[in-house]
Amino acid sequence: MQIIAGIDLGGTAVNYTLVDFEGRFLIEDLCEHPSRSIEGPDICLQQIADGLAIATAKAGVALDDVTIVGLDTPGPASAIGVLSEKGSTNFVHPAWAGLDLPARLSAVLRRPVTYLNDGNAGALWGHWSIFDEPERATSVSAIIGTGLGGGVIVDGHVIKGRGGFGGELGHVLIPYQSIPGIEGLSPVCNCGRTGDLESVCSLTAIGKTLLPWFLRQNPSHELARIADLREAAKHVRGMAAAGDAMCRDIFRVQAQALGLFFDQMVNTFDPDALIVGGGAIEVSPDFRRWFLAEIAAAMPVQRHEQADIQIRIMPNGDTASARGAAIQALREARHSKATN
Repeated sequence: MQIIAGIDLGGTAVNYTLVDFEGRFLIEDLCEHPSRSIEGPDICLQQIADGLAIATAKAGVALDDVTIVGLDTPGPASAIGVLSEKGSTNFVHPAWAGLDLPARLSAVLRRPVTYLNDGNAGALWGHWSIFDEPERATSVSAIIGTGLGGGVIVDGHVIKGRGGFGGELGHVLIPYQSIPGIEGLSPVCNCGRTGDLESVCSLTAIGKTLLPWFLRQNPSHELARIADLREAAKHVRGMAAAGDAMCRDIFRVQAQALGLFFDQMVNTFDPDALIVGGGAIEVSPDFRRWFLAEIAAAMPVQRHEQADIQIRIMPNGDTASARGAAIQALREARHSKATN
């Protein structure tokens, strides 16, 4: 029995999935193990190995049946998974700098390891789960979290780019000046850019920019009583879903930003679908419908031939990246088998 593992390595947890050679997933729900990434690669890679053994036991298959592993991580990293020498939020231990992570993990697991960044992995899963013929379709995914991830899938293939920075959709500049309600605001991203998508559409953007902006206009709002704006930002989504007017305005700004961004993608790739994932839509169905309608309303009028491009929800949000990593590894395994 040939089993492919998908492993999503985060800062505090590793998420696992397993898929057989026919594309059937053997783990349907969230399957996590602590990552301990702050303690460096030696400890973290052993954690990954230990968690994989637990995942296979949960699925009722033998660990030896796992023939290839698909890995995804947050960036920055090269297209093949060499981590940035400058480090990152999730890989702060100095031993991570410049590490060829897939090669090191392959040595630990004694199996080949493929690599995608987590945004591209999530986008690949969204694409393959939505289309009946994924290798004949194009999609653009935006995944809203602490930052803004995502990816572009063309004819079923992830666009990685020359240096692995393809699909860095959060850092695409948008005409934010046209968004109602934030006239005069200059949103700055943690990357240093002003007015990219992540600077307006992310949890970081809420705490750093949008919530302070709206609280100045609504000083008596209950969130003004929370001194730590980063903590206050965590309450905005739930309050927006419950109907709070100011919090709805904040998410309306984010929906407007996505609409402007998707308009650029429509006119660049002419995709079959636009996919939204992440925390912003992992709430009540009513709020999801409202948010998607706000995105659609913010998009300029398209050509008649493009009017049927759908805006879809990312399926399996918590496990999307692990599933996408598994799909990437499965495709490479199938290709290798077909050519040998």
